[in-house]
Amino acid sequence: DGYLLFPHAFVHATGSLDDTGDPVDWAAGFTARNPGPQLLFMRGAGVVAYPDPRYVGEGRPYLRLTVSDAVYRAVRARADWWAGPEGSVYDLRRRNCISFVADLARLAGLQTAAEPSMKPGTFLEATAALNPLAAWREETTPVTEAAAGPRPEGR
Repeated sequence: DGYLLFPHAFVHATGSLDDTGDPVDWAAGFTARNPGPQLLFMRGAGVVAYPDPRYVGEGRPYLRLTVSDAVYRAVRARADWWAGPEGSVYDLRRRNCISFVADLARLAGLQTAAEPSMKPGTFLEATAALNPLAAWREETTPVTEAAAGPRPEGR
């Protein structure tokens, strides 16, 4: 409907915790609290966004890996840090949705492509190439994924 959706890149965790059996279905990304052209010239407040299931379902997955309960909890804690006062600074060119995904991916043990970047798909393709065992394949079972939202027309 002509709306630009955020965040462009996000992490999606699914499965269940080994120690409790609790189900997991959590997605989060980082974006500007007030997206707009002002971000071309200045930093702004950032927010950890929790995309709705439809948006997550329309995203293109790039990475998939199984992580321990401890790593999952560390990823969640790091996302909480991004949502807090120290972590919530958004900079379109230096600290954006890709920076968030890269930070959480490194925490999960992955190598990441060069940052900063403003092209989620390009960044995630390069990161998948650095981590061939975690590159998206339909036949694996996910626990944590890194994905990019639906591509706007022309991208």
